[in-house]
Amino acid sequence: MELIKFISHPKTRGIHIDDPALTLLRREIIREKAFLKKLYEEWYTKIMNLLDDKKNVLELGSGGGFMADFIPELITSEVIATKDVEMVVNACQMPFDENQLSAIVMTDVFHHIPDVESFFKEATRVIRNKGKIIMIEPWRSPWSELIYSNLHSEPFEIREGWRLATNIGPLSSANGALPWIVFERDRDKLTSNYPEIKILSIDLMMPFSYLLSGGVSMKSFVPGFLYKFIRLIENQLNQKRWAMFALIEIEINKPL
Repeated sequence: MELIKFISHPKTRGIHIDDPALTLLRREIIREKAFLKKLYEEWYTKIMNLLDDKKNVLELGSGGGFMADFIPELITSEVIATKDVEMVVNACQMPFDENQLSAIVMTDVFHHIPDVESFFKEATRVIRNKGKIIMIEPWRSPWSELIYSNLHSEPFEIREGWRLATNIGPLSSANGALPWIVFERDRDKLTSNYPEIKILSIDLMMPFSYLLSGGVSMKSFVPGFLYKFIRLIENQLNQKRWAMFALIEIEINKPL
């Protein structure tokens, strides 16, 4: 307990994860920590490069980040009212017309969505034909399962289904294994139930970078100038054994 207290970021101590104030603090932390900021810049660049159309793109869970710096016309949203975010949007019941969006993007959000099936129904409704869902999420590997199961505050339950507990707060409800469950373990179920959804790619990555950055809740363990060097080392590893995250690219194919 003393170690956790020592390495935790002083700005976030004592603030509940569902408190909107924490979202604003995380935005500050991401920009202040040089190594973590470079990590998010890489994430945003990867997502931006996969977008065929950068207009009418919705970001879910924008609160703590700065993806709008990379996609200027981005529609920012959060599940709770938050300063500097355009809309409050429930991923399971979105306030958009059919085919209104060219894409939905997110970082570390999918594993907080309480009802994945409702999200897919909504996403395939509001995204136009050949539009995309692009996300960066936790992923299961032998290494990541060890870390997420023992050193992370969120549950990482590989035997669970597609729904999360609904009696918990909107941000504290989570299962870090959910992306792996849906897009790997249950891929046959996904493609059978949602023929409009086509997985274009799952790019496994980042065994150590996020850990070394300290994330949004801990102090940074390395200076920003080491980012490129550490990423170079990471890229030499077998990502199926070591990856902690995945960049998931999905295309929506609607019947004509």
